[in-house]
Amino acid sequence: MTDRDQLAQQFDENRAHLRRVAFRMLGSATEAEDAVQDAWLKIASHDVSTVENLGGWLTTVVARVCLDMLRTRKSRREEPHAQREDVPARTTPEADLALADAIGPALLVVLETLAPAERVAFVLHDMFDLSFEAIAPIVDRTPTATRQLASRARRRVRGAEPVSAAAPRRELVEAFLAASRDGNLQALLAVLAPDARVHADDLAIRTAASRQQQGAPALGPEMHGAAKVAEVFKGRATAARPALIDGEPGAVWRMGGEVRAAFLFTINGGAITSVELVMDPATLAALEIELAS
Repeated sequence: MTDRDQLAQQFDENRAHLRRVAFRMLGSATEAEDAVQDAWLKIASHDVSTVENLGGWLTTVVARVCLDMLRTRKSRREEPHAQREDVPARTTPEADLALADAIGPALLVVLETLAPAERVAFVLHDMFDLSFEAIAPIVDRTPTATRQLASRARRRVRGAEPVSAAAPRRELVEAFLAASRDGNLQALLAVLAPDARVHADDLAIRTAASRQQQGAPALGPEMHGAAKVAEVFKGRATAARPALIDGEPGAVWRMGGEVRAAFLFTINGGAITSVELVMDPATLAALEIELAS
């Protein structure tokens, strides 16, 4: 079996997932298949021996193709591409119906109203659990700006979301802040996912370094693992105040009535998977912050 044959086999193994990703972005089974075919043509000659996560890499390639298709959709509609001999075979018509049933016509209508980058960010993060760091290069934004794209999309998708729907996320953030203030390590670990991460921007890192003697934590750009995240926040966040940040539960630290730091939380599966510390003034100014009552 040649390298190309092996890649084709691996591509076919991931095809169902890639078609689901493309369908949720494009809302058309035919266009989804076109996107997957185009992705195959882009990667068919690549050496993937050094790719650690082939499924994630293929998802990224398909997402970029879909973004290009969304951006050109309003100006022109292309006829479906003819089947190419060098593209792994299509899946069955039954799979097309399954895709349509899985997403639902109501959500498709709402997704059609989103800007292309918003739609890509929302679909990849909220439906396929990709991190904002992974999505950012696809939509050519910073991770924080990508988070904003997904947040705007999420608010439009949810519409007037009942308070009860957002309550679990808000309660999780409040439990994290309470455990942090109390220095309760076990309570912190209880709300963190095992592979939780903390991200800090350059100003947050420098500020923490200058306040080591006052008990500030040692921060790096990214720290992995619930235990490390819990140690960073244990006994701290005493002045943090709950807030809605880009429509999602978070927290801020203010001085003199001005927000100097924001804590952005990513929540999946009923646990906090990442905390992002933002102190850069330009980034803070771009965030939509509403202090909790």
